[in-house]
Amino acid sequence: MKRGSKATSRKGETFRILAINPGSTSTKIAVYDDERPVLEEVIHHSELDLSEFEKIWDQYEFRKRTILETLRSRNVDIKTLSAVVGRGGLLRPVVSGTYLVNELMIRDGKEGYLGEHAANLGPVLAFGIGWDLGIPAYMVDPPSVDEFEPLARLSGHRDIPRRSLAHALNIKATARLAASDLGKRLEDINLIVAHLGGGISVCPLRNGRIIDANDANSGGPFSPERAGTLPTMGLIDYIFDHGLTREEAKRALVGKGGLVSYLGTNSAKEVEERVMKGDDRARLVYETMAYQIAKEIGAMATVLLGKVDAIVLTGGLAASEMLTGWITERVEFIAPVKRYPGQDEMKALVLGCLRVLRGQEEAKTYPQTVEPVKL
Repeated sequence: MKRGSKATSRKGETFRILAINPGSTSTKIAVYDDERPVLEEVIHHSELDLSEFEKIWDQYEFRKRTILETLRSRNVDIKTLSAVVGRGGLLRPVVSGTYLVNELMIRDGKEGYLGEHAANLGPVLAFGIGWDLGIPAYMVDPPSVDEFEPLARLSGHRDIPRRSLAHALNIKATARLAASDLGKRLEDINLIVAHLGGGISVCPLRNGRIIDANDANSGGPFSPERAGTLPTMGLIDYIFDHGLTREEAKRALVGKGGLVSYLGTNSAKEVEERVMKGDDRARLVYETMAYQIAKEIGAMATVLLGKVDAIVLTGGLAASEMLTGWITERVEFIAPVKRYPGQDEMKALVLGCLRVLRGQEEAKTYPQTVEPVKL
């Protein structure tokens, strides 16, 4: 198969896919034969290894080398790969789908189009390995998937538009799973999907499209380490009274907000243990987080005019019986609540790649964007 060429499925053919998901101090990799996992590995990077790199982007060669060394040590012959797929980073707003990695995507990742993040390395790592092997490289549903309707784009100030940034990869994959469990096509139903993790995204999906969402870094419910929506005047006073720089203010809200701010930990497990031991403050804070998530779900139900087939809870925190119990008792009057704990980003990447390799979808060309609202 030539570099970047479109793969075509032949009857009985098995596709072997390498998926790559870079994190701040690790790189997750997985090899699948169609839907069957052959290898799943987390490559941990020491602070010493990463300290020599001034920017995240400078880690490209180091991470590529560690990926190839790991595959070799696990006896995976890279020449048997059909395609490589990388997690998307903070890129331009695009419609949902699977994209062939191209030069503009790589440049946007390098420049940090919407910010610097380890996930920006996903597409270029896929491309680099794919280029060496002469096989295609893809990206699936980056956080910047933008399917907002015009009404969702205005914020209340002309110079501060609302952005579509959500946990799109897991939200879309879980929505497909929920639709299948309901015995329906995703394109025929309305869902509210709440991704509950270090950041929290609550999204209404109309016929499979994410038509609104809270930016988990800038608003919505507070989370284990993010502040969520704050009183505007209080926020302005806080920043000026403390003399914070731009970066200090961002760290205070994203990383040191939420449970960290109130309880000094981002561990929901630790908070639950404190609640079970009778810590009233821990209970108040943790139940408030559930309360805010439920409020956001209720707000998103209005976006769908109350026509909701199911409410879907996913992400790591969806494993919590305590948290999801509090949420469910407040929102189950809207629609049945379905719970899918955890997130399988690697499988979601592979499935997006498979849909293209099997000819079920056409690979998109980056950037396939939506028309901005002009005021």
